[in-house]
Amino acid sequence: MTSVKQVQITFDCAEPERVARFWCAVLGYVVPPPPPGFADWGAFDRALPPERQGSAFACVDPTGAGPRLFFQRVPEGKVVKNRLHLDVRIGPGLVGEERLAALEAECARLVALGATRVRLLTADGYDESCLVMQDVEGNEFCLD
Repeated sequence: MTSVKQVQITFDCAEPERVARFWCAVLGYVVPPPPPGFADWGAFDRALPPERQGSAFACVDPTGAGPRLFFQRVPEGKVVKNRLHLDVRIGPGLVGEERLAALEAECARLVALGATRVRLLTADGYDESCLVMQDVEGNEFCLD
């Protein structure tokens, strides 16, 4: 049996570069270098047929530890709740007020980047508090 070596997370969206740059800022990811022969991604994009321009973008963990994120343009918008979402791990090991303070501080930073706060899920005796948010196109994620 073959084992999986890498995972890429793919986002369907309307504006791939905009959503990718949001997630770069959230996670500290970077835009990878353009393909050989192109000075930048803009030059690569302009070399594509008009219907393909702006149709995809990617970002990567600069340490190589995290998965590549790929963003692809799709014609339909988000209609219902995500069946898969990212948990951005802000407070591992933190509990109570210390955890809430860390979640709120990161929430404020991400709202300034264009995210939307949805709701706070408070600790319930089993799970610690987390904050449900949406990215710049309404995709849900949690600050955990």
